[in-house]
Amino acid sequence: MGYVDMHCDTVSRLYGERERGRQEGLRANGGHVDLRRMEKGGALLQNFALFVDVGKGKNLLEEVLGMADLYYAELEANADVIAPVFCFADIERNRRMGKMSALLTVEEGGACKGELAFLRILYRLGVRMMTLTWNYANEIGYPALDAAGRKNGAEGIWKEGMDEGRGLTEKGREFAAEMERIGMIVDVSHLSDEGFYDVLEVTEKPFVASHSNARAICPSRRNLTDDMIRKLAERGGVMGLNFYPDFLTKVSDGMMNPGTIAAITEHAKHIIRVGGIDCLGLGSDFDGIDGHAQLPDCSYMPLLADALQKCGLSEDEVEKIFCRNVLRVYEEVLERV
Repeated sequence: MGYVDMHCDTVSRLYGERERGRQEGLRANGGHVDLRRMEKGGALLQNFALFVDVGKGKNLLEEVLGMADLYYAELEANADVIAPVFCFADIERNRRMGKMSALLTVEEGGACKGELAFLRILYRLGVRMMTLTWNYANEIGYPALDAAGRKNGAEGIWKEGMDEGRGLTEKGREFAAEMERIGMIVDVSHLSDEGFYDVLEVTEKPFVASHSNARAICPSRRNLTDDMIRKLAERGGVMGLNFYPDFLTKVSDGMMNPGTIAAITEHAKHIIRVGGIDCLGLGSDFDGIDGHAQLPDCSYMPLLADALQKCGLSEDEVEKIFCRNVLRVYEEVLERV
């Protein structure tokens, strides 16, 4: 069974490693995702996020462009096993050729600096999905979590609900509408609750929460409420199960939280009960999280498929979660040619 993963931070991790003088590549590296392990795990399509951290004080757009250059250099070097996706037909063609697919995304809409022209340029560079925010307010809107005190890479305090009641700015509404017009998927992971409903108001096509779980099971504001899950499902959108342990299970301060597959299946079952089987996909957050004890890298994806079947889902339902639901959204939103 092939899988589609809507979010990993592998390219950003590789970019950071190279800045530190360590030459790792996409074919084999010390992170969670590389081509060898993708093949072993049964990858059909991997979304690769260009993640930038506002708190490090760098030029976000320049950093995104540098990461995009690394992404394409790695795809060219490994063209025997993986190829980029610019339209839905590319996914079908790559599969016929026996190759995995790579879809480019941006995690942090602030990289566009509030300029629709920069958004369109990123689209022309191959970006087909973007989170409107990360954990900082930007020209587009307000986040679910506020990275208070995180400057120049220093650790700070993650504050929940700092921007409660604040969603998209007027510029953010223009961004969401323009993304839908040009065929770039709107990603509401990291966005505030109010921002989610603003996206629902200003768009018509399906959108995604690429790496967010169920707030009823784990009460982080990075997860979706039941009402959000229903609204996303009614729109035809998809949310991706995030493997980050602290978005799966709440533990007391100071306790270890290594992550379990059982916690992921608990979120899956709840999301299906609330929104139906068609609104659920995968969004591992690999290479953007410290790790998950029972799913340490992408080669272990078959273990999750087995666990979902053992908890009562049919093979057809697991296949929907692993690939078909996300592919349906991509077929509707991305151009076919």
